[in-house]
Amino acid sequence: MSGLLKLKLVFCLSFCLMLFIPTTNSSQIVRANLTREKPPNILLILTDDLDLAAAKYLPRVQSLIKDRGVNFSNYVVNISLCCPARATILRGQYAHNTKIYTNRQIDGSFIHFYRQGLEKSTIATWLEKRGYKTAFLGKYLNGYPRRASKTYVPPGWETWASPIYDSGYLEYNYTLNENGRLVSYGDRPEDYSADVYTNKARQFITEAAAAERPFFLYLSYFAPHQPAIAAPRHRNLFTAATAPRTTSFNELDVTDKPEYIKNLPPLDRRQQNQIDRLYQRRLRSLQAVDEGVAATIDTLKANNQLDNTYIIFSSDNGFHLGQHRLPPNKETAYEEDIHLPLYIRGPHVPVSKTIEELVGNIDLAPTFAELAGIDLPRFVDGRSLVRLWKKNTNQNFIWRQAYLLQHRQNRQRHSTAPLIPSYQGLRTADCTYVRYENGEQELYNLKQDPQQVNNLANKVHPHIIAVYAHRLQSLINCRGKSCRRKDLKPLPNCELNKTVS
Repeated sequence: MSGLLKLKLVFCLSFCLMLFIPTTNSSQIVRANLTREKPPNILLILTDDLDLAAAKYLPRVQSLIKDRGVNFSNYVVNISLCCPARATILRGQYAHNTKIYTNRQIDGSFIHFYRQGLEKSTIATWLEKRGYKTAFLGKYLNGYPRRASKTYVPPGWETWASPIYDSGYLEYNYTLNENGRLVSYGDRPEDYSADVYTNKARQFITEAAAAERPFFLYLSYFAPHQPAIAAPRHRNLFTAATAPRTTSFNELDVTDKPEYIKNLPPLDRRQQNQIDRLYQRRLRSLQAVDEGVAATIDTLKANNQLDNTYIIFSSDNGFHLGQHRLPPNKETAYEEDIHLPLYIRGPHVPVSKTIEELVGNIDLAPTFAELAGIDLPRFVDGRSLVRLWKKNTNQNFIWRQAYLLQHRQNRQRHSTAPLIPSYQGLRTADCTYVRYENGEQELYNLKQDPQQVNNLANKVHPHIIAVYAHRLQSLINCRGKSCRRKDLKPLPNCELNKTVS
């Protein structure tokens, strides 16, 4: 056999072996497939201060997203406050890793986020590098763009329209930074900001479709945040609505609650009427969001993009309205503040399915990254939700057992709400444990006591409290992969008279 023939034979054998020997891991295979197939679009729709109970007053959101996809029934947030929650969404990190704890410039707000350089690596920059056409429309971070120029656009956003200097809360008479150009809006009906953001979203989708580029659109409404201004067409709705009178509303016996709640007198009739009027305004302000969601989905359909678009609907944090005697606000570890709606529909997402696993806002960024076929930065604390809607129910499936809750004492100017002490805590599928900086503790069994009126911290076996406290201590300093490792071990159920081995 000639030398040339031998060389050809060796080459052929080597090539054949390469065909049968795997050289890539599963994530590389997914990315390879994405290069051959059209990457999916991603649409994140975020509300502001939307509690889980009020989500049922969004009939279009319910029918077009929740009923057409998955409902994550145990979705919670790390900190129930605007800026920390939004920082977590952008980077997939707990607050102790973003260092964004409040809306103040010293330990929160756009100012602290900007000064730390955190915008250099967010879901926007990841997706932009992947070739996505990106857009941010609406509320960004509190205080934007202080300490930067008025026309500053954060990295990663190809299209940008966000109100400067917190001018967007009143829905009228605000100034948007539109791609580096300041545009003022007045008080005409067509200036209503929710409608403006919706129209810009529809325009962006149409442009992205014409350019034949995958897109990531972050559509961020202000509703139902106070003062909860409704569009003129909705101002006569819900005039007789009253805030839910649950067993925790104006709680009768608060002797087992932390000191800051024990000091609260019962809500009088005037306060209850004020809560009802705010509740009515909140519901009215949400109707433009509901209509905007439907209009945006219609635009996706008209541009033949709906079948290739993942739509995610949620809120930055929840809101309490008289529960445990508390005046309207947020920042507690009670369910009204931390337990939020999360609905996702899209390609290959099951229809009308409820997923009960414990998930949180640190999981949104890694979910978007997986959908786009992106490797995650090592700093990300969360995990992708994709495997939850793809999982085989017959498989052994290991998932998070505890989610970290945090709060730093945060006195807002002109606030009449009680000062909530700093705390750290854990939320499991069935229980909430909270430890305050002054040593007070709360423990609630959410299955037996969903309204959290019976604090079990001083009633259960001390070993249960010790186990929760130990797990909390291990999570409060976790980073990246260690967060995903330390939250896997199950915790004991928080039941009275439970036998402890």
